[in-house]
Amino acid sequence: MPPHADKQRKRPKQDRAKETRARILTVSAQLFGSRGIGNTSTNRIAAEAGMSIGTLYRYFTDRDEIVKELTNGLFLQVEDRYSRLLTVAADMTPRDAVADVIRTAVEILVANGPLVRALVADLHFYGSGIPEFEPRLRMIIKLYLIHLLGPTKNADIDIMAFVVLNAGFATALRSVEMEDEGLDRDVVIDNTADMIGAWIASVTEPEPV
Repeated sequence: MPPHADKQRKRPKQDRAKETRARILTVSAQLFGSRGIGNTSTNRIAAEAGMSIGTLYRYFTDRDEIVKELTNGLFLQVEDRYSRLLTVAADMTPRDAVADVIRTAVEILVANGPLVRALVADLHFYGSGIPEFEPRLRMIIKLYLIHLLGPTKNADIDIMAFVVLNAGFATALRSVEMEDEGLDRDVVIDNTADMIGAWIASVTEPEPV
């Protein structure tokens, strides 16, 4: 037997395992989006994914674990996109930086619309992942503001991060379906960025001597 034959034989199994796991997550996201998290059982997920429930349980212990994995995937998308924004934030005004934060959130929400709506609709569903997601996202915004503003004695960065996250994220969530209501998404984002940017500028301006 060639020395590498065993590795060559095992590799397809690893690839199939990754494909199976990815299929479970993809089908789960689709079902959560169309039926809601609470109305989607692991049996339904397994059936739609074309596998036995036993196969599903080899990869995930229960529905909560699937939800947390999907939520973490969303967070990693946000983290990746915002880490890229950090490289240019120092050269931007607070207003333009906030606009970029909101637009980035909108792009991610639109790309994952059904899943995001399911997560928001099931805020009280145990294991939704939302309680863990919010503080992690607030920490990214905090780092973003520190990078953007530099050292400042006149602002509470924790409070600023809380306001930017909640105001910006609320706008991002609402703007996903805003055009269906006859509203211009870009105008709403720009106006929100104008208000938050003006507030940041006012609380960070040097105190008069």
